[in-house]
Amino acid sequence: MSIAIAVPNLNQGRFLGAALDSLRQSDVTVRRAVLDAGSTDGSRGLIEKRASELAFWRSEPDGGQAAAVNEGVERLTRTHPDEIEAVGWLNADDFFLEHGLDRLWQALVDHPGWIAVSGRAALASDTGKIIGEIATEPFSREHFARACTICQPATLVRRWAWERIGGLDASLEMCFDYDLWWRLARLGEIGYLDAVVAASRDHSETKTRQLRAQYFREATAIVRRETGQVPWHWYISEAIERQVHYEVGRRPPLGVRLLAGMEAATSYVRDRWRSPVS
Repeated sequence: MSIAIAVPNLNQGRFLGAALDSLRQSDVTVRRAVLDAGSTDGSRGLIEKRASELAFWRSEPDGGQAAAVNEGVERLTRTHPDEIEAVGWLNADDFFLEHGLDRLWQALVDHPGWIAVSGRAALASDTGKIIGEIATEPFSREHFARACTICQPATLVRRWAWERIGGLDASLEMCFDYDLWWRLARLGEIGYLDAVVAASRDHSETKTRQLRAQYFREATAIVRRETGQVPWHWYISEAIERQVHYEVGRRPPLGVRLLAGMEAATSYVRDRWRSPVS
């Protein structure tokens, strides 16, 4: 029995070593694939030095992060067809805590009815220092429609469920994980592990910071597809985003929040009028 973990990377060489190190801090056998999209920051040299610990790696332009993850999982499961029982991915700038992956796997062993599991996750600085905890909670359609309450690094999916839904939607740039949990939830229960098992870094180069407009476009399209409407939360969050630059934990001034509220209300009423829910 083993777990397949794909590690997509693009110019995150300063973090990649720590991500790979974290995959070695597990008792369970982890098959690893690094999918480098042709980095120019020295990542390839680091990967070559650590090639012996990888089941697969390549360094060349690809179809994007989601496509790279799909490729890595497919390569690993094809190479070890009778061995791999659970799959996941770890972005090059994130990392598992010691035995975090073991705890996720054990949760699946202990709960055979779960098709996937998500755990609690820490927020780390660019140096890897833990600076807080990311808000997560057990999956529920009602709460998940208002916000993504699953932190991707702290997750693991049963292989059969991943293959049943075809993995990630490679047409998405930002919200392919949010989309994945919605589609998995149609198959069965996504369990929750009340333990901090992984960390997600917050730094200036994350796509979450750089592509916020696209994030909101994709997220609202997904939640509309799944529920038939877009909750008020998304309108107010997007409006505030347009007023101030994104910063984790920052509370906008009262004037900004009032202007954002007016803008959000206008968008909310307009969209509900144009797309009535039956």
